Amino acid sequence: MKKLFVTLAALMATVSLSAQDLSALFNEGASAYQNKDFAGAAAKFEEIIAQDSEGTEEVTAKAKQYLPICYQNMGQKAASQQKFDEAAAQLTKAAELAEQFGDAARVMKVNGVLAKVYQVHGGIAYNNKDYATAAEIFAKGYAANPRNTDMALNLAMSYCESGDYVKGIEVYENIAAMNPEKYGEAIAKAQEMMTLYTNNQVAKMQAANDFDGIIKMADEMLEKNPASALALSVRLQAYNGKKDYAKVIELGEAAAEAQTTPEDKSQMYYLLGAAYNAKEMKPQAIAAFKQVTAGPNAENAKIAIAELSK
Repeated sequence: MKKLFVTLAALMATVSLSAQDLSALFNEGASAYQNKDFAGAAAKFEEIIAQDSEGTEEVTAKAKQYLPICYQNMGQKAASQQKFDEAAAQLTKAAELAEQFGDAARVMKVNGVLAKVYQVHGGIAYNNKDYATAAEIFAKGYAANPRNTDMALNLAMSYCESGDYVKGIEVYENIAAMNPEKYGEAIAKAQEMMTLYTNNQVAKMQAANDFDGIIKMADEMLEKNPASALALSVRLQAYNGKKDYAKVIELGEAAAEAQTTPEDKSQMYYLLGAAYNAKEMKPQAIAAFKQVTAGPNAENAKIAIAELSK
């Protein structure tokens, strides 16, 4: 009996489909797609892509165009049934395929849908006051679409409510740094909530005379954002609470310059003036008090200047 010698190329040739065969397969996939059998359509398109060879480029390109859309539709259907994990898996697959095939517009569109799925899913956990789980879910949505400011605000609030203040403030500051012309409303909300949560956090620590804890918290914020006006303000007030006037003098000017409103600047200069006064540095104290032009300490600064000028 003669031996059979079959090369790998010959084996491949026996299973390769012609352009005509792939076109027929594509039509089967297109029919399944029209009938909303997206899983069946995806299977056909995947087979076409796997069979890609010379002369089949056109039909393969069409399969690559429609395959991510099939997974996107499967993900959206799962989301409508509140099968959130399945939806996230299908949409993630859709985005990965679109990126692999060079369809940047599809990647952006799918990620937008994925973010909304995480937003709804996280909202259920948040409404149940499971803030840690909500934060975990919202973080995935935020990663998918950082420009979804509703998602970002939800994430920041979940972090703060779950006790992770530093992470929450980091997200709020990211929102505050966005384009004010486009995201003005979200920026205002982020600044409002950032102030609220910071005041709450500081009040708890002040009640326990934990000024070092406040300073540590502010330093952690400044590691992530050295220009954080809020962190600089919080830190300066903590050193004032400790009566560490040397530190207030060291950090006062920078803290004041970082503030964005006359009231906040005036508050920093008032602390700086009081620190100079405690160190019996009258000229410097007067100069600092003169910078207090707004807010509740404006009148007190005038009185201090009058006393120091005698």
